[in-house]
Amino acid sequence: MPPASPDTLPPNATRWPTRALRLLMLSGACIGFVVVWVVLAWSKNSQCGWMALLAALDVAWILRLSGWPAGTRRAAIGVIATAGIVLLANWFIIAVHLGEVMGLDPFGSALRLGLQHAWTLAQLANGGFEVTMIGLGLLLAAIASR
Repeated sequence: MPPASPDTLPPNATRWPTRALRLLMLSGACIGFVVVWVVLAWSKNSQCGWMALLAALDVAWILRLSGWPAGTRRAAIGVIATAGIVLLANWFIIAVHLGEVMGLDPFGSALRLGLQHAWTLAQLANGGFEVTMIGLGLLLAAIASR
């Protein structure tokens, strides 16, 4: 039996690999950016809140590069991805600093870090500048990802 041509396949049969690839590209970019942010913050011994702006631009670039359809859905995905980067980066920055003091590796420290403890330390570590940069990063993600 000859292989089916793309014209004879149902419309959804060719969409799921594209969607999966787009999600994989976005996830990989987000994880990579979190790693860069955590290493930079650890080496500079600060939160590096300005990285939220770069995270927003990186997410918008990846969304456009991977071919996500333009519109409000792409803008929402951009904001959600940027917020995820901010949350993961802050979680791991806190975990790295706590793990360094307690003799734990970053992943062991991140797994043992509780939500209430992380929230308290994030409030202490993130000043007005960092909170402003995070807010501007989310706004930039919404605008640039459209």
